[in-house]
Amino acid sequence: MSEPSNEAAPRRGRPRKDPDRLAVWSPPPGWSRLVAWVAPEEKAVLKAVATRAGVPVADLVRALAAGLVYGVVDAEELLTHVRKGAAVMEKIPTIFERDDRFHVVDKPRAECDWVFAGAGRATEKLDGTNARLTVRSGTIVRVEKRRNPSKAQKAAGIVDGWYVDTDEHGAEDKWLREAAANTVVASWPDGEHSVEALGPRIQGNPLGLDEHVCVPFNLIVPDYQEAPRTYQELHDWLTTLESRYAPGHLAEGVVFHHPDGRRAKIKRKDFARAR
Repeated sequence: MSEPSNEAAPRRGRPRKDPDRLAVWSPPPGWSRLVAWVAPEEKAVLKAVATRAGVPVADLVRALAAGLVYGVVDAEELLTHVRKGAAVMEKIPTIFERDDRFHVVDKPRAECDWVFAGAGRATEKLDGTNARLTVRSGTIVRVEKRRNPSKAQKAAGIVDGWYVDTDEHGAEDKWLREAAANTVVASWPDGEHSVEALGPRIQGNPLGLDEHVCVPFNLIVPDYQEAPRTYQELHDWLTTLESRYAPGHLAEGVVFHHPDGRRAKIKRKDFARAR
């Protein structure tokens, strides 16, 4: 019988630059650790975004929390998507199918076949918070924000979202109400107007606006009559498409409007970035 070897078994993994010093990180006082379970496709998207940013996933999640604290990320808009849930169909569908990294691929979505048939008109997609203003005699008399059905409500057959009143004294509605207050409605017809609230503290302000304001979908959202309808053409076109609402800034994307009321969308960031 052979004698047992006295040689130490080789250690697995990459050797440390300084084997005698373990890498230990101590969180600042008062910090706590959060753990969450995520689906495989959610994990893939988080890792993809973190890789593009050149940071660990943990830093990406912490950046989201910091964005909420300092108003870079709009809490109400985030809550809308959280309540909607991953399994709920988009209210305005994207015209192409998506891959496991949530980028669009060259496969038209069946329900949007009318877009590729050339029907409807394209308008600029404004990246803000959806709301509704009620106007009487050139004065705003009601400010509402959008609610979407929860998973349980969706399962019960409640498909469409609805509007609820904003809270005049609620911190979560501060910027939306400020946008309404800054909006000149003297020429608007009486009635309820669906709007997009935009501005410095809403959705990161991609259009670089100096103040919060509401843009009515039915009155002044710019058209793009020349909008292409194929995957590669849209990819190239959106890369440099200038906003007509805020010249000097890139447009987020476009929304196609069918005469019968159907809508479909495509955004610049839906496409994978060139490597």
